[in-house]
This record gives sequence, C-alpha cells and structure tokens, in this order.
Amino acid sequence: MAEHNKLGELGEKMALDFLIKNGYAIQEKNWRFQKAEIDLIAQKDETLVCVEVKTRSTEQFGDPQDFIDSKKIKLLVKAMNHYVESNDLDVEVRFDIIAIIHNKYKTNLEHIEDAFLYFD
Repeated sequence: MAEHNKLGELGEKMALDFLIKNGYAIQEKNWRFQKAEIDLIAQKDETLVCVEVKTRSTEQFGDPQDFIDSKKIKLLVKAMNHYVESNDLDVEVRFDIIAIIHNKYKTNLEHIEDAFLYFD
C-alpha cells in the first residue's frame, strides 16, 4: 500500500477515536453514494454529522482542509441528503472537517465544526 494511503487510513482511525472519545456515535465509515464517499457519519444528540477527514504529513503546501474544493463539497452534500432521505431520518445535519498533520515529529488534530460555512 502506498504511504499516502497508509497515512489516510491512520488519519481516519485517529478521527474515529477522537469522535468516540468526544461522545459521538459512529453510524457509518467510508459510506459511498454515486461518486461521493463520506469518511465518517456520526451522531451526537440530535445532530447527524458528515465528517471529511484530511490527513497530511506536512503543512508545507497548506492546511489539510485547504484540499477540499467546491466540487467535493457538492458531492458530500448530495450524498448526505441521500443518506438522510433513504434512512427516513429527522435530524439536523452538520458538515465537519477533521484536519490532521501527522509525522514523526508531531501530530496535530483539528476538529472544524460547520466547516462548509467557511467555504465560498
């Protein structure tokens, strides 16, 4: 497996552990709909949370969350709409990003709630 794939899997595991530790119930991992894949779907109280996990070994080329573009956002929104409708859920939906920098010197995990409010 390529190193970037291993790093991505490690990041998703770190994000999963972080969410569980902070009271989220994990509903789905790597849930797919058409061309979209939602890394994690979690629930906390009455809020269903779509979590995009971005892991990088360095911030040299920008923060991990900077690698999510409007096309990706549209795919995630469409996928979450389908998930909610197909499961006949009556919940608030939120889109979060967990951005991770992980290398042999440090690990930094940032949980950005309502992340797509900040994208244009």
